[in-house]
Amino acid sequence: MAAAGVVLAMSAQAQTLEKAAYSPDLQGFSYPWPVKEFNFESQKNALHMAYMDEAPVGQANNLTVVLLHGKNFCGATWEGTAKVLSKAGYRVVIPDQIGFCKSSKPKAYQYTFQQLAQNTKQLLESLGIHKAIIMGHSTGGMLAIRYALMYPKATQQLVLVDPIGLEDWKRKGVPFMGVDGWYKHELKKTDTGIRNYERNTYYSGQWKPEYEKWVQMLAGMYRGPGKDIVAWNSALLYNMIYTQPVYYELQDITEPTLLMVGAKDNTAIGKAFAKPADRAKLGHYPVLAKAAAKRIPHVDLVIFPDAGHAPQMQEPQKFHKVLLSKLIQK
Repeated sequence: MAAAGVVLAMSAQAQTLEKAAYSPDLQGFSYPWPVKEFNFESQKNALHMAYMDEAPVGQANNLTVVLLHGKNFCGATWEGTAKVLSKAGYRVVIPDQIGFCKSSKPKAYQYTFQQLAQNTKQLLESLGIHKAIIMGHSTGGMLAIRYALMYPKATQQLVLVDPIGLEDWKRKGVPFMGVDGWYKHELKKTDTGIRNYERNTYYSGQWKPEYEKWVQMLAGMYRGPGKDIVAWNSALLYNMIYTQPVYYELQDITEPTLLMVGAKDNTAIGKAFAKPADRAKLGHYPVLAKAAAKRIPHVDLVIFPDAGHAPQMQEPQKFHKVLLSKLIQK
């Protein structure tokens, strides 16, 4: 399809979905499997953590994979990968972290990767899961690293898909925004802005119709009546990402690690706010991945030459073939 045709198709599809508005906990947006809730108290907040728990479809291998979503993603965006893993015999647990998607968005919460890791560990313990393969994408990759560092005996294998945090952005020139700065930025979020960012970063300039529902998933919360609390939690989470690097601890990872990245990924938190000279130095994933692989003790690095930030969505067949070949089987 010619470029003009692609733009017209995207515009028509966006207009069809544009009026969807969701509550702060994403009511009205359907997930691929029943959504359950883990209710717990944290920092004097009564919270609910939404999650899906998909049993193996085929012969069970008695292994569990926990899928951790990224900043602009939800548990539902793991649908394709979860189906492949379930069919291969894995139990798959897919949480929405606090502050995201169908989970609680408290007015006051001290977000740390340690806290999110602890929340996830408590969820798994409640399900009787004491050891699992921890797989994280994007910001979920940063969380997966923190989880593995905190709970090495509970982590059978660490799988990182285009994890952010392979560099320290603030040392490379990304200015401090602060929670207030991020909040103002997040209040301006629209489906057009989300779509343009995802096309250029996640999908290396390409676009497929099936990506649009993930754009509307996010944009719908910013069109809804609770957009202020959605934006506020998003701002708190961006501040967490910026101020809590895992970069300096990569060498402390003890678990067998699979690092999978798209060569055309250029993600760097706050890159748009950096000076042009600094911006040019950020988000070079092939370089960052190779440098990380030299520091992580037991690592297997896979680079997808034509993929961006989300190879599991952009090149699913190729990605899942490699993933299944390198996952622990028993």
